[in-house]
Parts: sequence; structure tokens; C-alpha cells
Amino acid sequence: MAPATTTNNGNPPAPPTLSLTPQVMSKLKPAKIFKNVIEPPPAPTPTMQQRQPNGIQQRSITGITFDDRGDQIVTAGDDETFRLYNCKTGKSIKTFYSKKYGVDLPRFTHKNSAIIHASTKEDDTLRYHSLHDNKYLQYFRGHKEKVISLEVSPIDDGFMSGSMDKTVRLWDLRSPSCRGLLTLPSYPIVAYDATGMVFAVAVNHYSRILLYDQANFDKAPFITIILDDPTLARISFPPRPIFMTSLTFSANGKYLLVGCSGAAHYVLDAFDGTMIAKLEGHVGLERKSLNMQQSIEPTKGISGEEVSWTPDSKYVISGSLDGRVFIWDIQNIPPQRPDSERQSSPTRLQPLTVLDGHPGPSRCVKFNSRFAMMCTAGHELAFWLPDSSGDADEIVKDLLKKRGAA
Repeated sequence: MAPATTTNNGNPPAPPTLSLTPQVMSKLKPAKIFKNVIEPPPAPTPTMQQRQPNGIQQRSITGITFDDRGDQIVTAGDDETFRLYNCKTGKSIKTFYSKKYGVDLPRFTHKNSAIIHASTKEDDTLRYHSLHDNKYLQYFRGHKEKVISLEVSPIDDGFMSGSMDKTVRLWDLRSPSCRGLLTLPSYPIVAYDATGMVFAVAVNHYSRILLYDQANFDKAPFITIILDDPTLARISFPPRPIFMTSLTFSANGKYLLVGCSGAAHYVLDAFDGTMIAKLEGHVGLERKSLNMQQSIEPTKGISGEEVSWTPDSKYVISGSLDGRVFIWDIQNIPPQRPDSERQSSPTRLQPLTVLDGHPGPSRCVKFNSRFAMMCTAGHELAFWLPDSSGDADEIVKDLLKKRGAA
């Protein structure tokens, strides 16, 4: 599973301009914070107060996506808007409204002027939207319940969706008809590997991750991974189940990151499914606030967009319910241990650094594929860059200089 070498238009992808080091990652600071990026909810009526005695939940950004070159970012929010920003200038470009259908899981296609997104109202149709002229280019109908996972192929116009109707559907932007269907026993989460030749499907409640050959998706998966964390049995018995909310392959093809709603994420070997590391330290996003009690059964909560890789496959970044951002150095995973040791206890990795975030949960966290820029979102939107103030290392200053010239 080697990384892709070309984009959909045949051109090589823009390489990361900057080299990420532990010093750079630990010096990330908010360079630009956008406030008022979510429209406030309407004033509560007496009927609404009876239904929600604790008050209306504060609205938030629910998803973010960078274009292939990292020049632009689109955010989607609870207020049924999606907004376009320029990453290089740090400016807001335009706000789009989807009051009729709602918007969730925004994903850039390989054109920087178009996205696909899931719906939150009206129906469960996927929509292909032109940012250039604010029009829908295509509708993709078929799901019977809410779409909870959506990913674009890294190599062509294909994309894939997982729904609460317990199906995975494969699509092509050029046709409104579904070109492939998988029926699962529970809610699926989907991901492509960097070559686009393999995709993974996580099946919750069964703790299984299925790896399929893209060319033979109608055949049985070629690997079935059982996600088993033996350390959970030391906390409670029976052990609390794992609730998977995202899957992401590393760009180098070696690892599979399993994002979870609880207080741990997992890094697996992408070839044989072995659990390599358990990432700890953050507070899971399955609860809406820190003062809420944790339930016996795990739930998705607001988790799913808060954990991802850096483009060099060296670091995992994650949001947290307490608003901080956690960074784990995957290069620090110890050398391979005997299978008996790995089965009894995965390597428990503590964060390289913890960064203070903005108010409220850091619900979406992604790293720009081109610049040394991290984006976090929740009640606010923040662009992070390495801090070059004071006695900052010369390497940081040099990296920022390169970014400005890009």
C-alpha cells in the first residue's frame, strides 16, 4: 500500500513545503482565530425550554476539509452553513447556506471548486456542490438513513459512503447511480488507503475492521481485523466496548489509525492488523460536556472528525473534550515486540505535546497537506502555525519563511 504519486488530473500532488519535527509540533500556536463562524441558535420558546430544560446546545463546526493542494478549507456547521477560507491569506472567502438540506461531512473532490457532503434534513441524499457558482451539480440517492462516513478516492472520481442503514455504497461523481453496495451487520465507517486500491470498513458493535480490494469489492474482505484492547479488562469487567468513529490510513501506507469516541485511539499495522499503539491522554468526545456522566454503553457523541495524521505519517493529532489538542509522535513507538507481549498489552503512547485550544471541545482537527498549518474547529475556527516569536529555533523561522514564499 504505497502512497499515491499522482492526483486525479495527472499532476503530482503538491509536496509538503515544510519538514515537521518535534520542535515544530510543540511550537504550534493559533495564528488566526475566527470567531462568530457559527450562526447562533434561535431564541428558545417556552415549548423548547420544556423539551430541553438544560438549554439549547451551543452550535459548532462539525466538519472540515482541505483541497488537494492545501490552498483552501471548507467548514460545515450545525447552523446549516458551509464556509470557504483561503489558507494562505487566512481570510474568509464566502458563506454558503443549506437550510433546506443541512450539511455534514464536507469533502473536497479533486477540483478545488467543488465538494460533496451529506445531508442532515429532508432526506439522506449525498450532494455534489459547486463552490464556484453555488449550485448543486448532482444528487446521489440510495441511503435510507443518515450518512455517518464519507470519503473521496485519492486517485479518481470515486467516493464511498457509510450509513446508519448499515450499508456502504460506492459511487462515481459522473453518475448518480450507486456502483457498489455492501450490507453490514452494524453501522460502518469507511476509509481509502493512499493508493485507492484498498478500502477499509469498520463495523461497530462487532469490533471488526474489514479490508477490501477495490477491484473486487463484491468478494469477501481479504483481511478481517478484530479490534481487541486487553487493557480495557483491567478497568472494568466486562470491559467497556470500543466505539469506532473514524478510520484513516497513513500516507506512507504502513498504518491504520482508528479514531474512537472514548479516551483512546489506536494505531494498527495496515498489512496484518496488529495493534501497534494505544494513544492516550485526551478526553473522548462521546459526551457533550465534561460535567456529564459517562454512560455504560459508548456512543458516537461528537466524535469522528477530531483525529487525523500529519501528511508525513509521523504524528497523530487529536482534539479533546476539554478543548486541548494532543499530538503523539508515532516515530517513538518501540521496535516490534513478540506477539505474546503485544497481545497482552499494546504499547500505550503518551502525547509528545499538548496544546491549549480554543473554548469548547476541539471537535475537528486536521493538518494542511502543504503548509505547516494545523486547523482546529469547534465553537470557533483556528489556524495554527509554529511560533516564531522570542527565542524560537532558527528551524521554525526558516520554515515560516518558506511558507511565505510558497
